[in-house]
Amino acid sequence: MLFDNMKNIKPKLIRLFKEGHCTPQIARIAKTIHEPSTTIHYNIKKLENEGAIKTYKAVFDYKKIDEGFCAYLFIKLTSKAGAEPDRITTELARYEEVESADLLAGEWDVILKVRAKDQDEYYVVLRAILTREGIEKTTSLISLKQIKTEFVLL
Repeated sequence: MLFDNMKNIKPKLIRLFKEGHCTPQIARIAKTIHEPSTTIHYNIKKLENEGAIKTYKAVFDYKKIDEGFCAYLFIKLTSKAGAEPDRITTELARYEEVESADLLAGEWDVILKVRAKDQDEYYVVLRAILTREGIEKTTSLISLKQIKTEFVLL
């Protein structure tokens, strides 16, 4: 009841958390590994400065944020686009629904992990990708249930 009048900023927070606006809980880490907070802070900063830690992000229960549909989209590039796989993969990675994008060796050139509300929303994303120049063919594998992500068992 007390919080019923609070402004709902959940979508803004989710977007920021996806972009890496999270911080490590140093006191909690100190308690877990029995080391002083200053030592932990120093080592974390060192890892960040070395570029070993790129960002901190939240691990979501995607069904609870309306992104419960997950598909892996395998992409075969045309021979012309295959000459610049980094460029086209970087462009594909800019889609808001693309969680990850990897270059592959083997039958397929690129794999995208795509998150959407449902199959209809996924279809919209897929159609947008298929219209891009440089895409020869695709295949989708639909995730039925995610068991582990970002090294976290769900």
